[in-house]
Amino acid sequence: MKRLLEVCCGSLASVWAAAEGGAERIELCSALSLDGLTPSVGALRLVRERFPALRIHVLIRPREGDFVYTPQEQQAMLLDVEAALPWADGIVSGALTPQGDVDMVATGLLVKACQGLPFTFHRAFDRCREPLVALEQLIHLGCRRILTSGQAPTAAEGIALLRRLNDLSGGRIIVMPGGGVNAVNARQILQLTGCTEIHGSCSIGGTTQAGIVRQVIQSCTY
Repeated sequence: MKRLLEVCCGSLASVWAAAEGGAERIELCSALSLDGLTPSVGALRLVRERFPALRIHVLIRPREGDFVYTPQEQQAMLLDVEAALPWADGIVSGALTPQGDVDMVATGLLVKACQGLPFTFHRAFDRCREPLVALEQLIHLGCRRILTSGQAPTAAEGIALLRRLNDLSGGRIIVMPGGGVNAVNARQILQLTGCTEIHGSCSIGGTTQAGIVRQVIQSCTY
């Protein structure tokens, strides 16, 4: 069975490399050194025009740091979603409360703003104090997938929670491991968790490499 690799691309050079390596879907962002921020609309439009068949999921994250957003930041995020919709195939975002729970109101508004496009709750999930409660909340909100390292430094270290989340999801939401994914460990992570999608930058020095994308894709097919 073929599993899906989503390539995290923080620059146009990375997008070109991901496409060359055979990626079917990317997460488009900027500033990977800050764990990813919202990309420009210009970059999104350029990628869509150059690669019409590539599925583009756009990260909406207005700043570095935590995921507790002010009303003004939340409004900016909604406007960023609106601006991305004509060229995006999905949105990646999310918000937390100061207590470390899913911000149901803010995240619900983001999901609604997607107008039916799939919504991925990003690695803010790894800062949730009760991940099993958060799982059910995100299912209730209509999120399509969760990007998570299993609340560990890397997905390989978070396999136990990733497997539990995937089992509890019961097909209601996609659990997508991410964090430290490479050609060496991708297959093991997928096999041990039972997940069908995986997320990685496939990069050297912050820039995606086509050869690494090919290697990870090959390792995901078994």
